[in-house]
Amino acid sequence: MWHHGRCQARSDPTFHRFHLATARPPPGRHDGTFDQNRQHASDSSARWEKRARVFAAVVRLLLALLRASGFSLVGGRLPEGSAKAAILRAITSAEAFLPLAIILRIIGLEPGRYHAWRRAENVCELTDRSSCPRTSPGQLTGNEVSAVKEMVLAPEHRHMPLGTLARYAQRIGKVFASASTWARLIRERGWRRPRQRLHPPKPTVGVRASQPNQIWHIDTRVIKLLDGMKVYLQTVLDNCSRKILAWTVTERLDPSNTCQALLAAGKHLVTAGRPLLYADSGVENVNGAVDSVLLTACLDRILAQVEIAFSNSLIEAYWRSLKH
Repeated sequence: MWHHGRCQARSDPTFHRFHLATARPPPGRHDGTFDQNRQHASDSSARWEKRARVFAAVVRLLLALLRASGFSLVGGRLPEGSAKAAILRAITSAEAFLPLAIILRIIGLEPGRYHAWRRAENVCELTDRSSCPRTSPGQLTGNEVSAVKEMVLAPEHRHMPLGTLARYAQRIGKVFASASTWARLIRERGWRRPRQRLHPPKPTVGVRASQPNQIWHIDTRVIKLLDGMKVYLQTVLDNCSRKILAWTVTERLDPSNTCQALLAAGKHLVTAGRPLLYADSGVENVNGAVDSVLLTACLDRILAQVEIAFSNSLIEAYWRSLKH
């Protein structure tokens, strides 16, 4: 009876719940599983840290060896398409862990060059064009490119346009290339031609006469009076003696005033001579009426800074002294 009651109690669900509750450890005690898991996690972390330190040391050694070998993608060619594809695949796999800018900085690849490789990869053109002269007979050699650079940057050729410079190089047998090829080389390599302007040497001393009535100067000056009225003062000056030979004052600029001044100055000619008349190219000096007077008075007109390099500075200096 007792054995039968014991078996019946074990089959009762209430008995099972009571047995489980009594089998559990008290709240302040545990069986050591948590400590084992924590120790395992600590050991794994230590192993990963050791591996990371080993990998960092290997990377530092490889970078030191790479720098010592002198290899760099900066300024160097990588013509093989397979090598470029391998580098692009390595960059793609590294992008999951590092930003693209840091990756390019580590391997020394310019961003523009990287994106150019990516665009070429899409059209299957990673391999560079061969630079062998046999496969490209029309391509310029290194010596020819150097000759083009020398002529483009030479100061003595800065006055030549690019097309003229290309034809000149062909004429002297230095470089046989079209002007468009020269322009492409200049654009690709960033050459800047000298831009200094060439000015002819200016005379430091003006024209000088050795005797009176050899050279005359004529010019017109606008003078503003106190009442606001403007008058035109025209003067004929002798170069040797600095004497005012004739002058006129009129209210308007008229060629007849020049004729009157020249006829009045002609009275000072005591010897048979033919003075040179320096004048500017103003309308009061270059016209038919003045030409006839010059022929009558036996004068030869010379336009300053047009027919000669000298200016009409002598009479301009007289105007400055008159003003001040």
